[in-house]
Amino acid sequence: MWNHKYLARLDFRMVFVILALMGISLLVISATTNEVQEGAFESFLTPTVKQQLRWFALGGIGYLFFAGIDYQVLKKWTWLLYFAMILMLFGLFFTSAIQNVNRWYRIPGIGITIQPSEYAKLIVVIALSWFLERRERVSRSNITAIQAIIIILIPFAMILKQPDLGTSLVLFPIALVMFYIGGIKKKVITVMSLMGISGVVFVSLMFLGILSHDEMRPYVTKVIKEYQYERLNPNTYHQKAAQTAIALGGLTGSGWHKSEFTEVGWLPAPHTDSVFAAYGEEFGLIGVFILLFLFFGLIYFGFQVTAVAKDPFGRLLSAGITVYLAVHVIVNIGMMCGFLPITGVPLVLITYGGSSVLCTMMALGILQSIYSRRFMF
Repeated sequence: MWNHKYLARLDFRMVFVILALMGISLLVISATTNEVQEGAFESFLTPTVKQQLRWFALGGIGYLFFAGIDYQVLKKWTWLLYFAMILMLFGLFFTSAIQNVNRWYRIPGIGITIQPSEYAKLIVVIALSWFLERRERVSRSNITAIQAIIIILIPFAMILKQPDLGTSLVLFPIALVMFYIGGIKKKVITVMSLMGISGVVFVSLMFLGILSHDEMRPYVTKVIKEYQYERLNPNTYHQKAAQTAIALGGLTGSGWHKSEFTEVGWLPAPHTDSVFAAYGEEFGLIGVFILLFLFFGLIYFGFQVTAVAKDPFGRLLSAGITVYLAVHVIVNIGMMCGFLPITGVPLVLITYGGSSVLCTMMALGILQSIYSRRFMF
C-alpha cells in the first residue's frame, strides 16, 4: 500500500516552497510571541515556535505517508472518514466551550486541542471526489446534484452551528469548482455562482465603504441575526489594527523583531488570525510579494496536478485540494487588508496551529501522490 519508491518522484520544487513557507511561519511566530534580544538563538525558539516545529514535524510525517500511499486507497476509506467526521463534529456540542465556541477537543494531560472542522474540509473533498467519479455517467441528473449538495450541506450546517462561519464558507467554493469539474447540472452551477458572487460583492462593497454598515442593518438583520451581522462590521478594532500594521511595513518593513505596532501588543492574534499583518509590518511590501509568489507556486502546482491526473478521481481530488489551499490564502489576506470580515480562516502553513498544519500537509501529500502516479495505467 505504501511505497517509498514514489518519494523519488516527488516534485521537489514544491518541497522547497513548503519549507520556505514553514521558515517564514517560524520567523513571524517567534517575533510575535516573545520579546527577544537580537542575535540570541535561544530566544528565537520560543515555546510557541517549538510547538509549531513539532506540528511541522508531525505534518512532515503525514506528508510523506500520503505521498507514498496510492491515493486510490482513499476510495475505500471515504465513507468511514465521512461518518467519523460527522461524529466528531456532532460530539463538539457536548464539550466545554473554548473561547466561547465549540470548535475544539481538548486532549487532557498534554494540552493539545484538535479542531475537527479543519479535517472536515479535506474529508469533504475526498467524499465529493469519490461520489462524482461514481456518478460520472449521470452527472447531469437532478438526483446527482441533490446527493452532492447533501454531502457538503451536512458538515456545512454543523460547522456553521459551532459557530464557525469562516470554515463553513470555505466549503462553498470547493464544492462549486468540484461540481463544475464533475459535470454537475449547469443550472446548479449557475445558481451557486450567482449566490457566491452576490455575497462577495455585497461584503466587499460594505468593507470598501460604498455601502454603509449602519444603513444596511435594518434590511440585513431581517435575514440574519444581529450578532451575525456584527461580523460584517468593517470598523472593528481588529480590522483597523491589521490594516495599520500592514501600512507601517512600507516597502521594506520594519525588520525582524523591530516592529513598533505588533510587538507591543496592539495587533490582536498576531501569530494566528493576524499573522499576515504581522508579517507585512516586519517584512514590508517586498516580503509580501515573496510570500505571494510562494503561495502562487503552491497553487500552480496543485492545478498542474489536476491537469496531468490520470483518472477522474485524481482530477477531482487535486482540484478540490488546490481550491481549498487557494481559498484560505485569498480569504485570510483579504480579511487582513480590509476587504472581508475577520472569520478565523488560517493562512496555510503560516498561521500557528496544529490542526491546520496537519491537514494542509496531508492534503499536499495527496497532491504529490497523484502527481507521482500520473503515468501509471
